Amino acid sequence: MTLIDKDVFVCIDIEATGLEPMTDRIIEIAGIKFTFTKILDTFSTLIDPEVEIPKPSQYIHNISTDMVKGKPKIKEVLPDVLKFIDNHLIIGHGIKFDIDLIYNETKRAQIPTSIYAAKYIDTLRLARLYGESPSNSLKELSKHFNIDLEGAHRALNDVKANIEVFKKLSSPFTTTTQMLK
Repeated sequence: MTLIDKDVFVCIDIEATGLEPMTDRIIEIAGIKFTFTKILDTFSTLIDPEVEIPKPSQYIHNISTDMVKGKPKIKEVLPDVLKFIDNHLIIGHGIKFDIDLIYNETKRAQIPTSIYAAKYIDTLRLARLYGESPSNSLKELSKHFNIDLEGAHRALNDVKANIEVFKKLSSPFTTTTQMLK
């Protein structure tokens, strides 16, 4: 890894039908490929999970079953998501959940993946280790760092806020390798 301000990262966030990566389904996925100075690429899409979205999940992220009807199926989107991530370092808040969801969806769709071999930085873990916020939720970290988080629990909005949280939390480091330890 190089100096942190020269690296290319991919920040992703996923909204799902629930909190069980083995059985729940992806309903929205977003990502931004970025460096510390610019955004290189962005994607965001709703996904038809081919199942009803439970009411508690709809309440959290404001995505209804009607909203995802006619949207692409996950098996149509995953190849592009995996290509977008490529070999870049993945950034996310509670990112293991997102990686587990991607892995399980690729397994169901019989799409080969090496997502578990990907290197990642979890901003939740960084906040717990180095942050000074009284709470480590993305919402509270955004408040703590004066970052606008409008439309929380929608994937692209969470990604945008998380990139800024990541930049703040990574300020003590000069290389990405230091954060991976």
